[in-house]
Amino acid sequence: MVASKTVIKQGVFPIAKADMIEGMAKGMAVLESFDTQRQRLNATLAAERAGITRAAARRHLLTLTHLGYLETDGSYFWLAPKVLRFSGSYLATARLPRAIQPALNRLAAQAQESFSVAVLDGDEIVIIGRSGFEWKSPADGKTAPARVLAYGLHLGARLPAHATSTGRILLAAKTKSDFNAWLKAKTETGNLARLTLHTTTDPRKLRAVVDQVRVDDYCLASEEHELGVHALAVPLRDMQGHTVASLNVVSSPQRLRPEAMQRELLPLLLDAARELRSLL
Repeated sequence: MVASKTVIKQGVFPIAKADMIEGMAKGMAVLESFDTQRQRLNATLAAERAGITRAAARRHLLTLTHLGYLETDGSYFWLAPKVLRFSGSYLATARLPRAIQPALNRLAAQAQESFSVAVLDGDEIVIIGRSGFEWKSPADGKTAPARVLAYGLHLGARLPAHATSTGRILLAAKTKSDFNAWLKAKTETGNLARLTLHTTTDPRKLRAVVDQVRVDDYCLASEEHELGVHALAVPLRDMQGHTVASLNVVSSPQRLRPEAMQRELLPLLLDAARELRSLL
């Protein structure tokens, strides 16, 4: 009998159907069902989120708990610290996080602001590097003013691509046909979430914003992901000109207005992007 040549294209790397381990795929789907909106799941909720039967979800939940990746009270399950092994190993061994960290540290010390680097994963960006300036208490004991650090900007954090400066940079790096397909899928599922009063959720307006990012080669998002936070981002490209990540800086309206961010911080971001190109 000739093995099936059917190719499964879902995911980052297409493989032949015969090479697909369905059980592993279902187990990973269950593990990925846990997020900031649903920190605790029972078998029914996990089944709904992973798109499998309740019986299968229950078996996967129990197996993942047995292996130490989940904890349970007998009814509900939640992520255990062991899952951090994956992110820790990636951050310690992957080339990209190690290459960009010195530049992030230098930028933070130079500008006294918070900088981060993110990559695109589906509908979200993932923070793979960050460095923030921290105030020290003055000698007179008075409270020093704090620099802004947007909520959730920790290593491994996942943020919606459509509402963030880094996300829009990475969306602009897609071909127009790929971006249109992405936007159509988001629109049909109603996943262009409004996070603040300033978030762009209209598909036509978002397409126009991303088109402008392609022209400008940078993106400024003002209070779209979080009130009181301006974010400015530029693409990080390798020597072949492919965008592999996005570098950004965040500040507050009290510190810098958007125009001042472009004037004072955009040159720093662009210089850093040029210096990093040979390392990516």
